[in-house]
Amino acid sequence: MTADPADDTRTRILRAALDLFAEHGYQRTSLRQIGERLRLTKTAILYHFPAKEHLLAALVEPLVSDLEALLDSARNQPTEQARWTVVEGWVDIMLAHRRPLGMLFHDIALVGRGDTYHRLMEVAMRANDLIAGPDAGRRERVAAVQALGACSDPIVFFTDVSDEVLRADMLDGVRRLLAPLPADAAPGPQADTTAGARTDLAAGSRAATTVPAPAHETPAHATAGGTSGSPATPTGPAGGAGAASRRRRPGRPSALDREQVEAARRMHAAGTHSVDAIAAKLGVSRATVYRHLTAP
Repeated sequence: MTADPADDTRTRILRAALDLFAEHGYQRTSLRQIGERLRLTKTAILYHFPAKEHLLAALVEPLVSDLEALLDSARNQPTEQARWTVVEGWVDIMLAHRRPLGMLFHDIALVGRGDTYHRLMEVAMRANDLIAGPDAGRRERVAAVQALGACSDPIVFFTDVSDEVLRADMLDGVRRLLAPLPADAAPGPQADTTAGARTDLAAGSRAATTVPAPAHETPAHATAGGTSGSPATPTGPAGGAGAASRRRRPGRPSALDREQVEAARRMHAAGTHSVDAIAAKLGVSRATVYRHLTAP
């Protein structure tokens, strides 16, 4: 039997290091432990990795390289296409590198000794710019930063959720976050529309289980359902202009009959429709759908 090539030994060292880092943490794992698992001397490991932090950087390298390639592929695309190329590609890459990502979350300060940390920061800034789009204002840029976090953070915290389900939830939440506010529901630059958007995002992340189409490919009826309605609120002499701005559009029912409720719950449980799509299909607001989905 011929000896293993040098590259194969390096791969074995990286695989063992990742396993031990996951089991004990980076700080509590020594080169000696890695060598014992592989029946290699510490000197043999140092031949491939002169210091332990080089192991960490090498484990993160495929993730960083994939993200850089993603951004290169999106940089010359039209704004909407680039935005959703980055969003969907970012989620897919993070899911493909779930174990190194979890390790990096806990030990990111340790990669600061080399250029890996600076590359990660550059990747994040480029991704934020592509998601926000050219000439983006403050709100758009804040939303882009939030969207990027929503494309990665859940992977670290929901380790028991399958890739398919988590991908659907994450993309649905990002789509809600980046959806434009309806013109008749935007009271002013300093009002509480951002808080309202957070409420919609939180509710959508809990309820959604489908993979949304990118904004440039979303069917017209789904887009209308996701951006044109706001919860119906009672109006009267005390309501004023604020109440008028929140008034539901004429002819849009604020409740569903029993058959429609059952249909909405079937579509949601089957994962074939997002809440936006259900609202558009039944001709009601998202708030109406949420109310019936969460009702006992």
